[in-house]
Amino acid sequence: MQIIRDRKIVEDDFIHVADGAELPESGKPIVTLARFLKERATLLPRYPAVGVRIASDKLPSDVPDLAKLALIAVEFPKFTDGRGYSTGRMLRDRHGFTGELRAVGWVLRDQLFYLERCGFNAFEMKPGKPLESGLEAFKEFTVTYQAAVDDPRPFYRRR
Repeated sequence: MQIIRDRKIVEDDFIHVADGAELPESGKPIVTLARFLKERATLLPRYPAVGVRIASDKLPSDVPDLAKLALIAVEFPKFTDGRGYSTGRMLRDRHGFTGELRAVGWVLRDQLFYLERCGFNAFEMKPGKPLESGLEAFKEFTVTYQAAVDDPRPFYRRR
């Protein structure tokens, strides 16, 4: 499967593992928060990189061992659910998360620029949506007024 990571189309090197499914022998699994909470003592030492998938109603403080995670995948269950934007911003600003922050689920081209401003650097587009078109979304705006994760200075400080 291909994703957008750091404004490039790349092969996904992580594997989504459903609850109840057998973990792979090797690789980089992405597990649900519930599974991570139950199995983190075995997951973290077993794999070189572990990712956790969190629902849009979870807060960064609900995820233990943030510094040990390589990836956090934030679910966007509907186009109109914007809670993931806040989760991404809190992960980067308040919790200092430096790993991959991935938007998954109902992720559309129109959201990519704004998601990146909130700290997301990887995107699983909704199935059937062309990734090449998604890359074009990053070029639509050249100036932003508000401070954000990508540039914390307000516009008047950038002069």
